[in-house]
Amino acid sequence: MQIHEIRRESPNKKSRRVGRGGIRGKTSGRGHKGQKQHGSHGMRPEIRDQIKKIPKLRGRGKNSLKSIKSNNIAINVSFIEKNFKDGAVVSPLHLLEEGFISQYVFKNADVKILGNGDLNKKVTVEGCLVSKSAEEKIIKAGGKILA
Repeated sequence: MQIHEIRRESPNKKSRRVGRGGIRGKTSGRGHKGQKQHGSHGMRPEIRDQIKKIPKLRGRGKNSLKSIKSNNIAINVSFIEKNFKDGAVVSPLHLLEEGFISQYVFKNADVKILGNGDLNKKVTVEGCLVSKSAEEKIIKAGGKILA
């Protein structure tokens, strides 16, 4: 026996070349004709169609003169009476820390104090919008309003 006569017990397994005729048939495992059978470009994913359907601010419809900014968050004087101590500071930051407003509201909307209810506690109001009736009640109770 010489070196060129040596043979393996089992022959090498050859890799299949897909899509070039021969072993795999007509559509080479693709199963479709036309756009769907080609490799580099096929059907667009559905997510792109969904993204396109999301309305833009184009023209903004019949209410186009309205502001994009969200509305003020209303807090009544009765709420301050119920949830704050005498001499406390009422500001958007304190309302956020106490959990009365969310982080989103804190960043995107203004807090406005309205005059619904009674107030007997001295409170200092900072960084909030205040209605006239609420302003009268806060000052009457001995509180302050800072800009």
